[in-house]
Amino acid sequence: MGPMKKHLLNMLVVSALLGSTLAACSNNGNTEPEGGANAENNLSETNTNTEPEKTSFTDISTNIRGNTAPTQEQLDEVNNTLNDTYLGDLYEEVIPSDYSAYPYKEKVTLDVWLPADSNIPDYNNQVVQQQVEKLTGIDVNFITPPVGQEADAFTLMISSGELPDIIMEPERYPGGLEAGLNDGAYIDLTDLMEKNAPNYTAWRNSNEMRRKTTVTDSGKLLGFYGIAPYSEWMWFGMLIKKEALEKTGMEVPQTIEEWHAFLLKCKEVGYAEPLNYGSTYGQIFTGIINGAYGVWDWTFMDENGQVQWGPAQPKAKEYLATMQQWNKEGLLNRDWATADFNQRMASAISDKTAVMMDSPDTMWSYWKQQNNIDFVGALNPILNAGDQPATTYKNFMRTGRSAAITTQAENVEAAMAFLDFAYSKKGWEIINYGEYGKIHLIDENGKPYFHEDSYIYKDPDGQPVATTLVKYRMHSWPAIRDEHNANPLIVAKGSYSGEIRKQWTEGMDTSVAMPPITFTQEEASREAELGNQLSTLRGEYFAKIIKGELSVDAYDKFLSEAKKMGLEEFLKLHQAALDRYNQR
Repeated sequence: MGPMKKHLLNMLVVSALLGSTLAACSNNGNTEPEGGANAENNLSETNTNTEPEKTSFTDISTNIRGNTAPTQEQLDEVNNTLNDTYLGDLYEEVIPSDYSAYPYKEKVTLDVWLPADSNIPDYNNQVVQQQVEKLTGIDVNFITPPVGQEADAFTLMISSGELPDIIMEPERYPGGLEAGLNDGAYIDLTDLMEKNAPNYTAWRNSNEMRRKTTVTDSGKLLGFYGIAPYSEWMWFGMLIKKEALEKTGMEVPQTIEEWHAFLLKCKEVGYAEPLNYGSTYGQIFTGIINGAYGVWDWTFMDENGQVQWGPAQPKAKEYLATMQQWNKEGLLNRDWATADFNQRMASAISDKTAVMMDSPDTMWSYWKQQNNIDFVGALNPILNAGDQPATTYKNFMRTGRSAAITTQAENVEAAMAFLDFAYSKKGWEIINYGEYGKIHLIDENGKPYFHEDSYIYKDPDGQPVATTLVKYRMHSWPAIRDEHNANPLIVAKGSYSGEIRKQWTEGMDTSVAMPPITFTQEEASREAELGNQLSTLRGEYFAKIIKGELSVDAYDKFLSEAKKMGLEEFLKLHQAALDRYNQR
């Protein structure tokens, strides 16, 4: 990029950031694949024809499927080549297998910015990424800011005008991806996808929901999205220690009244703070309890398909009165307004807590695996017997991270090839299941699985599954995520977290759930401004009312202030975006 172009980008992005401050706050392998008796069949040459010649492989499925003790030659064949003939077709739609771009025709190193993970000290030494680099022939230099400093680091990076080749979580840009495109930060990939990302193109187009949720309202393709083979089970809800049910002699509660009686009994039998209600990262606003009153945490769709704001619904005062009472009676953890994750988990495993509002995957690790505490899931509470439990959570086959390519990418084709690999069958295997042998094996039907001695469960460094699931595989990535089969917390021997998630998903009404809408650049700035103001207002009033620092009647002032703040405009912005989404 020339000095003039870079200076122009500087001017544009700085302007965008200044105008959207609130939104901004919202060992590299370089060798070619090798090994295996048929290695010569496993590497394709770059083809200049319009229709690339598909790579052909020798079928090795009879040697790999059902093999629990692979030889070194077989390990090399699977791990060091692109041969995917041993993998079965597990979903309704077949995962693509276009490897015509690999190994890449020239040596290239891509700079990739992404938020850090506290469990991955250095992404450049993450074993899955090293294997991806080896198979694709594309080297990557990961740029990760310190944990907790992602927002500031992103702002500084954008305002500097010095951009990497690829940005993970590009929606952090003030105004979203389209604003980044209009400001000259991101590339429009619409006309490049079919040629340079054949696997991503085929996969997203193989299902209407995947197609619809990965294109802008104007029909542009601006990035690579994590898109699943199915709508993933909901992951967050009410979890009860089995011992609490045994000590109280009560059944799993359903109505708010039954929950109140159960929590009182829990306190009576020794649980000092029976319900772990909230935290600094948002558990208070999940729709789990407030949803029973129709007071959803944020936007939702009413029975007419119109966008509404949960905190402004008629039964809000009733909900707040209930929670104020529960707080006064000591049924909630005392630090619900300030507790971080570690504080919540410390409370969870103590004798104080009977009920958690959290993920059964997380709690299977902390409760069952580490402390032998069994638990059950409960559907979201209902107000009256006979009501249908509901949730605003619905997975629209969009999952994990997204990625965009910047205007400063020196080799756009290579950047797209790197990202596209994750949507091939081989990429799907590696990203979800890690290395063949040490991490996973292949069953008789061609399905990868974590075997008993997998490093996922028996880490040489002694780390728990909650850590090894990102140490030896990729959990959140622009890829085809096989959550139900490849999340080791779900498929571990004895785990029932998946059963709970499935029970929640199948047992609750999701008609109120909003799809992944997008805003125009003009809308995004205003929506972010209003949304931040409304969120702050809601947080302050609701927390003070529940803690008893304000009376329940203070809600009337809250609603009046929300309307003056621009609630009606906020809803119109969301309705316009929903209308456009429905027309995609």
